[in-house]
Amino acid sequence: MMPFPVTTPGSQQTPPPPKRCGISSPISLAAPKETDCVLTQKLIETLKPFGVFEEEEELQRRILILEKLNNLVKEWIREISESKSLPQAVIENVGGKIFTFGSYRLGVHTKGADIDALCVAPRHVDRSDFFTSFYDKLKLHEEVKDLRAVEEAFVPVIKLCFDGIEIDILFARLALQTIPEDLDLRDDSLLKNLDIRCIRSLNGCRVTDEILHLVPDIDNFRLTLRAIKLWAKCHNIYSNILGFLGGVSWAMLVARTCQLYPNAIASTLVRKFFLVFSEWEWPNPVLLKEPEEQNLNLPVWDPRVNPSDRYHLMPIITPAYPQQNSTYNVSVSTRMVMIEEFKQGLAITHEILLSKAEWSKLFEAPSFFQKYKHYIVLLASAPTEKQHLEWVGLVESKIRILVGSLEKNEFITLAHVNPQSFPAPKENPDREEFRTMWVIGLVLKKPENSDVLSIDLTYDIQSFTDTVYRQAINTKMFEVDMKIAAMHLRRKELHQLLPNQVLQKKKAHSAEGVTLTALNDNSLDFSVDSEDGMSVPSPTSIMKTGPTTGSCQGRNSPAPAIMVASVTNVQVTEVSLQQANPSESLGASGESIPQAASQPALCPPPKPTVARVVSSTRLVNHPPRPSGSTATNIANPLVGV
Repeated sequence: MMPFPVTTPGSQQTPPPPKRCGISSPISLAAPKETDCVLTQKLIETLKPFGVFEEEEELQRRILILEKLNNLVKEWIREISESKSLPQAVIENVGGKIFTFGSYRLGVHTKGADIDALCVAPRHVDRSDFFTSFYDKLKLHEEVKDLRAVEEAFVPVIKLCFDGIEIDILFARLALQTIPEDLDLRDDSLLKNLDIRCIRSLNGCRVTDEILHLVPDIDNFRLTLRAIKLWAKCHNIYSNILGFLGGVSWAMLVARTCQLYPNAIASTLVRKFFLVFSEWEWPNPVLLKEPEEQNLNLPVWDPRVNPSDRYHLMPIITPAYPQQNSTYNVSVSTRMVMIEEFKQGLAITHEILLSKAEWSKLFEAPSFFQKYKHYIVLLASAPTEKQHLEWVGLVESKIRILVGSLEKNEFITLAHVNPQSFPAPKENPDREEFRTMWVIGLVLKKPENSDVLSIDLTYDIQSFTDTVYRQAINTKMFEVDMKIAAMHLRRKELHQLLPNQVLQKKKAHSAEGVTLTALNDNSLDFSVDSEDGMSVPSPTSIMKTGPTTGSCQGRNSPAPAIMVASVTNVQVTEVSLQQANPSESLGASGESIPQAASQPALCPPPKPTVARVVSSTRLVNHPPRPSGSTATNIANPLVGV
């Protein structure tokens, strides 16, 4: 091949079109400058203290552990094959293999992180074999600890600790007589005639392998993803289960950025990441490749066919068949919070580019507990550590339902749940009890043409707790003394439950100017007020709930929770999404973000109007105001009604 194109007399040489990366042409093919290389090296040095890079010795230990596990799988499958009287020639080549996926397979795992693994077996090995004979084989291994099987999960799994490394092992049986060593799980034909649980188990590996296959430079992708994942965790927006994004979703956003800037290195890619997704026209989907139909009759994400897909607010579509939206948990509030963080990240990286800030500023955690004036605190408690672990997992998986209900209230602008949970003080120091709490920040909307705002949250909270208890009972998890409590705290009262080191951070701009005044034990009352103004100290409201039976409410059923706000002359400031530095905006840079052409922008469904607004003058009786200081007169928030 000649180094330069040759033109013949009379011919017109046209430049070749840019190579497509993903579903569109790149935005820029610019090569990195010297300043980009310097900034990338500074980024690496900034990341090191956070433990995002694993030492070579630890990495080799992981490789050795996976090799031992892989040998165990091969040995087990040979034993199963012999017990089922397969021909000796088949037994000798029957194979079996451990594949990895998730952060370890992507090459972005951190120190001490667990490993997601998949055991792939031939057609004569059943799932029941995996959860019986393989489980027993693991139990006998001296390096295996904390072994437990979760066979009834949506994606069944065996969890264990192998020589100090936590591993989750899924199982998939392929319609093959033997499992070759060079098996490529991206081959769609492997999905034919498979059990749906096997397809789900294969999905993690298939998606991870596709992501690595679709990025132009794996090393640049990995370093960028390490930075973005750390940033997301520091800013409390890393949690799929609570309606933010999980690891695979962040990986796909970074991969799309790499496709749009294929020659850029990490320092540039981090900045472009914030540029692209602060300007993205959601709910246009993020796609790494054109969806392919394989005629296997598996459900795929397609808003043209599935009406429910049209209501997804922030779709990020997995690249492997069957394509799914990895962000179906995202709500109006969580999307609003993430877009605000994207814009702030863009502003900070612009400062870094101009040498006005260091990379460390990007990873500074904002103070969630200074940002809002009002908070709802959820507490989950159980009498034993084992019950508490199961109970907390269930409660956490349902919190997004409560957030969704709060968002539909016409007087709540934002309900922001902090993904970080906290240990809660014991209700009774003399009794063994394990307690965990989550905190939801609220932004209230100033009512129009009214001096009093009343919000009844009884139904929202009772519906949430009923859902949790119902699932616990249906799955036979529920035990006596498993409890959920919901309470309201204003910002000044958070110290009652949270340690000072959590609260004493850089003070952020308040999201609204509302403070709590006294009502009765079962109600939440809000008066618009300045942070430093005079307000009446009051007991903290709490709602403790238990499972309800039929239409009758038991002793633990919550009394109505009523929020009442009296509007004063102080303006209520709602959350504003800060506009990034205009010099880095799309309009100034001239960059056009390619959206998915096949999916028109879809508006989310309108919020239903809350019809149940009660009058504070008729239904709320104010008790006598307590005297003394706020600190001494606020009732113990852990004493229930």
